[in-house]
Amino acid sequence: MSGYWTGILTILAINIIMAYAIFLPVATGQLNLGGAGFQALGAYTAAYLSANYGLTVWTTIPASILVGGAVGVAIALPLLRTKGVYLVLATFALAEVIGGAILNTEALGGAMGMSVPDYVDYPVPMWSALIVTLLCFYLMTTRFGLAMRAAHDDDVVTDLLGVSVRGVRVSAFAIGAALAGLAGALYAHSYSFVESQSFNATLSIYVLLYVLLGGTQTPLGPLVGAVFFTLLPEVLRSVLPEFKGWIATAFGESGSISPPDESWRFVILGVLTVLMMMFRPEGLITRTMVARVHSRFARRRRLVREVTA
Repeated sequence: MSGYWTGILTILAINIIMAYAIFLPVATGQLNLGGAGFQALGAYTAAYLSANYGLTVWTTIPASILVGGAVGVAIALPLLRTKGVYLVLATFALAEVIGGAILNTEALGGAMGMSVPDYVDYPVPMWSALIVTLLCFYLMTTRFGLAMRAAHDDDVVTDLLGVSVRGVRVSAFAIGAALAGLAGALYAHSYSFVESQSFNATLSIYVLLYVLLGGTQTPLGPLVGAVFFTLLPEVLRSVLPEFKGWIATAFGESGSISPPDESWRFVILGVLTVLMMMFRPEGLITRTMVARVHSRFARRRRLVREVTA
């Protein structure tokens, strides 16, 4: 496999893990815009342990997960007292504080970043993304997952039924932070270098978009959102030059045709994002859609059994 495709698969796997890291708090009704901060914590934990103590990935990756989860619990307890736009701003500010602290810490390389000696190839992030995906699907089928959905739909009624809404939200936030730590560690070992500028506000916004546009009602939504928004720019990279050539030919132009500017890919991505928000405000994948598909397949299986009986 070419280096281009291994790079795409690696970043796709990391984006899927990050999408689930943000999905879990969102599934309880909390918008988390601090994903980049927790990913930076995981990346720098892995980089520091690998570069300074020579630890292998089998030690640095669990350490990054633990650091992400522990900081998530410590932060969630005071942070989740806020709601709505204030919670969004608080998590965004948290990511900026973490990024600024890393940038001004000489032991972490400051603005120069850090090299990471131990390397993992693309199968490790891909298997990790598969395990995280299966784990989140399973989690949403448990009593804890049911409590998460209930806290999202109506936290007052959920509280009256005896469920600790605050406990559920803190737990979901901490598990999400641990997954972001895992994504950061995989990033550090896959690219062998980390710098704080890579974990900026744009990353937090993109990951939140994966979840919101993919759908927050089922665990299938973040997977679809991450795959769609990671692969679409790459598909447009090869499709746009051919489309421009076809347009030029249709209007009778001949000779060498220069490829379109790279920024057009992101213009199209932005237009699609706006259209999806207009026509699918609850995301591409909803509970109603999943229930309808299940019902259709169940009806088809019943018909097949009746015909073959």
